[in-house]
Amino acid sequence: MKTIVIIPTYNEKENIGQLLDEIMNLPKDIEALVVDDDSPDGTWRIVEDYSKKDPRVHLLRRTLERGRGLAEVAGFKYALEKGADYILTMDADFSHQPQYIPQFLQKIKDFDIVIGSRFLPEGGEVGRGFLRRLITRLASTYLRALLGFKVTDPTSGYRCFRERVLGGIDINTLRAKDPFILTEVLHRSCKKNFRIGEIPILFQDRKAGTSKLGGKILLTYLLKVLRLRIRRE
Repeated sequence: MKTIVIIPTYNEKENIGQLLDEIMNLPKDIEALVVDDDSPDGTWRIVEDYSKKDPRVHLLRRTLERGRGLAEVAGFKYALEKGADYILTMDADFSHQPQYIPQFLQKIKDFDIVIGSRFLPEGGEVGRGFLRRLITRLASTYLRALLGFKVTDPTSGYRCFRERVLGGIDINTLRAKDPFILTEVLHRSCKKNFRIGEIPILFQDRKAGTSKLGGKILLTYLLKVLRLRIRRE
């Protein structure tokens, strides 16, 4: 079974090399696809050099547009074209630890989607302040209340999909250009009644670099959730 790990990046040169090292030390049927939004810091150059040494590392450099949502959809399409059976998505800043990938691949045998949850027993968060943890909790409660999600951590971007899920939700019509892609994908998956499971993860604040999630992005995200609820009704 072929597995491709999708890693959207923008200015992650401090992290990407080590992250790829850890993923490549996992079982040999796991490949990594870095979808880089033409990072000014040269993240894509590091990945390009890495791919010359290890054919399991792939680079998709996007020079015409940027955005987490667009990058994730481009990664989905690439993975499907390459015949992936399982597709994972994760962040490049080590908030998502590669050590959990084997657990995802074990759990996905019984589900269509598996989400890495901070809020299950044995899960948690490290290195984040009280306010950030509170915001995450409130956002998760907000999503579950408005959209009826049954998972404990709907904002988690550490996920594993069976190939059939991405075909079933019609990724070509996904609208979100930004991190709202996480909610849009989960919402469509729930509407299609795909089986969703979770595994506990320890979420760690980024090792290096600067977070791209600010207050304006968060507020926009929450408003989009409300609009999605209104459109559904």
